[in-house]
Amino acid sequence: MQSRLQREIDGLKKKLLSLGAEVEERVRMAVSSVKERDEELARRVIEGDDVINEAEVELEEEGLKVLALYQPVAVDLRFIIALLKINNDIERIGDLAADIAERTVQLCSMEPGRFGFNYVLMAEKAQEMLNQSLDALVNLNVEAAYEVLEKDQEVDDMHRESYDLVQEEVMQNPSVFSVLAPFLSISKHLERIADLATNIAEDVIYLASGEIVRHCGSSSGRDGEGDG
Repeated sequence: MQSRLQREIDGLKKKLLSLGAEVEERVRMAVSSVKERDEELARRVIEGDDVINEAEVELEEEGLKVLALYQPVAVDLRFIIALLKINNDIERIGDLAADIAERTVQLCSMEPGRFGFNYVLMAEKAQEMLNQSLDALVNLNVEAAYEVLEKDQEVDDMHRESYDLVQEEVMQNPSVFSVLAPFLSISKHLERIADLATNIAEDVIYLASGEIVRHCGSSSGRDGEGDG
C-alpha cells in the first residue's frame, strides 16, 4: 500500500509536470507572436504570467510543507529538493516567455525591419531543449537529459552570432539600433530559456542518479545566465 509521503510526492510531481506543460505552451505562444507579429497573442502571454507565478509559489509552499511534515530521507529527499529547483526554473522560463511577448508588442509599434540573424532557428532549438528536458523529467531519462546539456553550447553560439551581427550593423548605421534592439533582446531571452532547460536536465540527472553535474563544464551554470 502506498504511503502518505509517496502520495504527497506523486501529487507534487503531477503539479510540476502540469506547470511545465503550461510554461512550454507559453513559450510556443510567445515565439509565434514574434513570428506572426501578433500583438493580441503576445498580450495573452503577458497577462497569463501571474497565473504561472502563483502556481510556482503554491508548489514551493507544498514542497516545503512535505519536507517539514514528513522529514524525508534518501531518494524522497532528493526528489523534493530537485522538484523545488525545477519549479523555480520553470517559473523563470515563464517570465522569459512574457519578456519575449513584450518585445513583440514593441515590434508591433514599429515599422518592420530587417534582421540578418535567423532567430526562428534559435527559438526552435531552445524549445526543443525545453521539451526534451521536461520529457526527461517525466521518464527520469538520464540519457535524454545529457543530450540537452550537449545542445546548450549551440544556442550560446547562436546568441553570440546575433550579438555580433547587431554590433556590426550598428557600427555601420547607428540609426538601426532601435529596430534591432528588440531582436537582440529576444535572442538573449531564448539563450536563457536554453540555459534554464539545461538546469532542469542537470536536476533530472541528479534526481535519477544522485550525480551533480552542474560544475562539470557541461552547461552555462545554475543562474541561467549565458556568456553573451
